[in-house]
Amino acid sequence: MSSSTLEPQAHSRAHSSSFGLLVAAAGVVYGDIGTSPLYTLKEVFAGHYGVQVNAEGVLGILSLVLWSLLWVVSLKYVLFMLRADNDGEGGVMALTALARRATAAYPRLSGLLVLLGLFGTALFYGDSMITPAISVLSAVEGLDVALPGLGHWVVPVTVVLLIGLFLIQKHGTARIGILFGPVMVIWFVVLGILGIHGIVQRPEVLQAVNPWWAFNFFLAHPGIGVTILGAVVLALTGAEALYADMGHFGRKPIAHAWFSLVLPGLVLNYFGQGALLLSNPAAARNPFYLLAPEWALIPMIGLATLATIIASQAVISGAFSLSHQAIQLGYIPRMQIQHTSSAAQGQIYVGVVNWALMTCVVLLVIGFGSSGALAAAYGVAVTTTMLIDTLLVSSVMLLLWRVPRWLAVPLLLGFLFVDSLFFTANVPKIFQGGAFPVIAGVILFVLMTTWKSGKRILIDRLDETALPLRGFVESICLQPPHRVEGTAIFLSASPDAVPHALLHNLLHNQVLHQQVVLLTVVTRDTPRIDDHQRFEVSRYDGGFYRVLLHFGFMEEPNVPEALQNCRVEGLDFTPMRTTYFLSRETVIPTRGLGMSLWREGLFAFLHKNANSSMRYFQLPVNRVIELGTQVEI
Repeated sequence: MSSSTLEPQAHSRAHSSSFGLLVAAAGVVYGDIGTSPLYTLKEVFAGHYGVQVNAEGVLGILSLVLWSLLWVVSLKYVLFMLRADNDGEGGVMALTALARRATAAYPRLSGLLVLLGLFGTALFYGDSMITPAISVLSAVEGLDVALPGLGHWVVPVTVVLLIGLFLIQKHGTARIGILFGPVMVIWFVVLGILGIHGIVQRPEVLQAVNPWWAFNFFLAHPGIGVTILGAVVLALTGAEALYADMGHFGRKPIAHAWFSLVLPGLVLNYFGQGALLLSNPAAARNPFYLLAPEWALIPMIGLATLATIIASQAVISGAFSLSHQAIQLGYIPRMQIQHTSSAAQGQIYVGVVNWALMTCVVLLVIGFGSSGALAAAYGVAVTTTMLIDTLLVSSVMLLLWRVPRWLAVPLLLGFLFVDSLFFTANVPKIFQGGAFPVIAGVILFVLMTTWKSGKRILIDRLDETALPLRGFVESICLQPPHRVEGTAIFLSASPDAVPHALLHNLLHNQVLHQQVVLLTVVTRDTPRIDDHQRFEVSRYDGGFYRVLLHFGFMEEPNVPEALQNCRVEGLDFTPMRTTYFLSRETVIPTRGLGMSLWREGLFAFLHKNANSSMRYFQLPVNRVIELGTQVEI
């Protein structure tokens, strides 16, 4: 077959693959921001902001929404932030690792940026609780529009849908996930069609493309000022998700989906709702559903419910993925991670996170009762995360990429200015229900910093009483104990000290294996590690080996599988001849050492209930011996 025949086929396959990624990205990445038309203009005009439903008010708000989407999402996230990838991975955790690398020469700045990144991570969990609640509530509220008198069923129906969504998580979403992309493509197309239908009725709404209307709004509504941005930001919720999901789809499919499908659908629908408000100010009670023809209300409620469930699923999956990264980087205790797909490595389930999210989401729905009430809580976490992203990427841009200051500084100042305006507008929300994501973020931030500090203190305490490795090996060679056949692997957090499990085994059993491997698992700040960088092996006298096993923060630390690929002369990792020795520490809080007593008590509780090293490193149950020790911190 000639090359001219092959090339069109290859091009066709590449085009098909790109189109498939675009559809998938529309389903997973843009579910959150794609459902924001359900409640954004409703909150602006039917909320407590006092915006007048007239030409100045409607065109001003539409202009603010349009130019916010263009500046924050299109310019900042799609064209700029997507380039700040950590070996193809995005999200606040990956960006924090990049910022730490960029500021390695400035320890204080590096520590501050890591704390900011941790707080941004904590706020993501708060956002993960609010997004399913407000999205599904706003979709089901269409019942009150289509069938007046059924408003009292909105909360129960929403609770049932959300509980059902969380219950299926442990079974995986691979099968229903196939529908995510097509359903969301239909959703964005329908958004655009409804918008065009409204615009045709009042084409003068297109004047809002002129940014003058955004400035004119503040002149016409002097009492509202910046606070209206607290409602406008609802149109931007989910912008961080497109950056976080970069590793799953790549930069180009996410960008293409945004500019070719998502942005046009959103803008047309917002302008269509604005046209409806110009014709009928009373439609402010629910402009999204009232934009649809009466015969289409019930199908729209069904489609909107599906879209919001997909948006919720994307956020829940994001929380699982973020938890996995945080565990790998040592910021939260080890938890059992269940893979729900044999084909897709990224599809995981974390039971503790799932049930905690479900409990909080259901309580939010019952406690707030409507999307309008929840809108007060929404936006605080989003704007804070947006601001943190800008601060983190500033260090990367200036110190790692070394972009010329004349170009970088004006752009970064523009991002900071807009992010600060949105953040300032949302600060009053903290006293109107918005305290929830802040409190949740602070609690999770305290948990993460306590765990990280506690682990460091625990390792320091163990190192204080540990023997140096080289001196220990020399003493063993001078007075060798009885040796038995096989390989003993002692896991240790410190590469330069003798593991306590080795000392206890030698003290009580008075024997050593023919081969003794001191293994330290190192998690790097890159997503994945190449096979040729996986191992560092040092050989000592007396059959001792020091092995450093490197994993990326997106990888599963399967130690037995990795060791099978370690080809070093003299080392034998045959499963039935290999025994793993672990040290399990019992932490005892002590006044006057380490952290404050209450944080030490919290760390001791977390340490006691963390998943065992045996499960985390996927060690064979019948080849593991655990030896305990007590440690005061």
